[in-house]
Amino acid sequence: MGIKRIGRHLLHHRWREKRDFPPKVLAAIEQAIKAGEATHSGQVRFVVEGSLDGAPLFRDQPARERALDVFSQLRIWDTEHNNGVLIYLLLADRDVEIVADRGIDTHIGTAGWEKICVDMEAEFRAGNFERGVIKGIEAVSRQLAAYFPPHAGGRNELPDAPMVI
Repeated sequence: MGIKRIGRHLLHHRWREKRDFPPKVLAAIEQAIKAGEATHSGQVRFVVEGSLDGAPLFRDQPARERALDVFSQLRIWDTEHNNGVLIYLLLADRDVEIVADRGIDTHIGTAGWEKICVDMEAEFRAGNFERGVIKGIEAVSRQLAAYFPPHAGGRNELPDAPMVI
């Protein structure tokens, strides 16, 4: 457990999420998810978590593990075609993780998702949070469209609104 990481998480304040993800940005992210889902039958969720606290922090839980927890808690795995995708940002670490259900993950694989994460993280380092998230959503949507085209009567199984925790 790194003391720097603990300090970064303990000193992280909620105003950072509000500064980097104000209502206008959250609305733009929601629109990007809606637009993306019009091109495929997959389900996309975006979650930003400011920092870890309590047991996850002192267990030194990696962002990947936390993303898997959130994926499970939000039941993203419970879509009809197993094509749910979580884009998770742990803001204190500036770490992006993409967790995809088995229906889409078998087509894209770890390397494909990691490329999207790296591109998003580069935008975040430059302070471009809105652009980084939207580019990530667009990239995920392109992958979903290639394997899960839209179909008539498809329903929106997961909320499109981004989640800040």
